[in-house]
Amino acid sequence: MPSVLTAPSARRRPLAIVALATGAALVLGACSGSPTDPTPVAPVTQAPVIEAAKIAPPAPVVPPRWPLTGVVATEVAVRPALAIKVENSGEARPQTGLDQADVVWEQVVEGGISRFVAVYQSQVPAEVGPIRSVRPMDPAIAAPLHGLIAFSGGQPQFVQDLKNAGLQIISMDAGADGFYRKKGVGPAPHNVYGTPQTFWDQTDAEHAAAPASQFVMAKAPEKASAAVAGGPSTTVAVRLSGYSRPTWTWDAATGTWLRAEGTAPAMLRSGAQIAATNVVTLKVRVVSSGTTDPAGNPVPETVLEGTGDATVSSGGKTVTGTWTKTGTDAVLTLATADGAVLTLAPGITWVELVPVDSGSVTIS
Repeated sequence: MPSVLTAPSARRRPLAIVALATGAALVLGACSGSPTDPTPVAPVTQAPVIEAAKIAPPAPVVPPRWPLTGVVATEVAVRPALAIKVENSGEARPQTGLDQADVVWEQVVEGGISRFVAVYQSQVPAEVGPIRSVRPMDPAIAAPLHGLIAFSGGQPQFVQDLKNAGLQIISMDAGADGFYRKKGVGPAPHNVYGTPQTFWDQTDAEHAAAPASQFVMAKAPEKASAAVAGGPSTTVAVRLSGYSRPTWTWDAATGTWLRAEGTAPAMLRSGAQIAATNVVTLKVRVVSSGTTDPAGNPVPETVLEGTGDATVSSGGKTVTGTWTKTGTDAVLTLATADGAVLTLAPGITWVELVPVDSGSVTIS
């Protein structure tokens, strides 16, 4: 049988196909398993860096207080202190408006009668009286206030001394507005009354500022010096003269000292009894002013400069100390025996100027 010859091209075709298939497989394998393929990376979230704001903490809220009483108020009116001379003779009682004064100073005048310097700033009474004349010790009382002083009459030198002390004069004799004679309250000169708002309306630019504090007031009644370090007391009996003997009695129900003239309650025309948060007594020298009143009586002068013994009664307790005043327009200071500041309770203060030689203070 003749041999069958296979053409060369026929024999090589299957090998070529196998080679192509093998190459394709290698290429596919290399594409699917190559170590150079990128590996998917999970996303990373980074929180932003926040720095705290570097600002100062808010300042503490300090409530405003009335400068002469230390009492907290929602709003403190900007007005000057107004001192008014108020009579305290038997013919003058009952008075009007003393219960709305921030501070009242009691002084001895001729004949042993006492007279008041009532100072207003936190309250505006509708009426005050009876209003009387000034005395030689009034500049030392009112000058530190740098405000107004209202009065009816006074010797020319006494009036000039007030002007020299830097006070604005509101004088009935000089024709100032706001004074009138009130009917049905007694004969002249015990019937002069005044309207404080009308006095304030006459304030000039040099005397319009609010006053500086005249005493160091504690932030709360229980922090006052008498409350902290004083001895219990129920009565402060003061002898200013044979005629003037005011007594202050502690009343726990109202938290105030109630005033009596001798043994009779000191009542106002409103029907209220005179009351005070603080009663301050100052031992002072009383000398002759070298002048006389229209009736020929010698006019005494309280020397409110230098230093002397003092008591401060607050909250049913009393503490002793000293007072110091370096000049007419200097603010009076109160201190304990070791020099610490004597503080008062917030509220109304009455100051008794007690003659060191003839007066007395009895605490019981």
